[in-house]
Amino acid sequence: MARLHQVAQHAADLDRAIGFYRDTLGLSHIATFDPPGLAFFDLGGVRLLLERGAPPALLYIAVDDLDRTHEDLAGRGVEFVSGPQRVHRDEDGTFGPPGSEEWMAFLRDSEHNLVGLVERRPG
Repeated sequence: MARLHQVAQHAADLDRAIGFYRDTLGLSHIATFDPPGLAFFDLGGVRLLLERGAPPALLYIAVDDLDRTHEDLAGRGVEFVSGPQRVHRDEDGTFGPPGSEEWMAFLRDSEHNLVGLVERRPG
């Protein structure tokens, strides 16, 4: 069975991006290899590669409490494109328990990539 192994994200300034993903988002930093300009993080068992030559990717990161996370990150100066809002009510249970809701907020990382924060809530 196939499973996601690694996602690459563009980082124009590797040190700045490392600081954002490690210190601001709290991801676990695995290693940095510079040169050639690569930094690796653990993103829930999937490797996140920050690389100067990578194209931008849209990451969706699951959080336990979207409202609290949004408030905390906004208070630390993170630029949000949109605050927490319900994007889907799973009436038939396609993605989880029937009636549950998916809430998201979108921010810009230090490299101006769009990142989604996601929380599943009971209906």
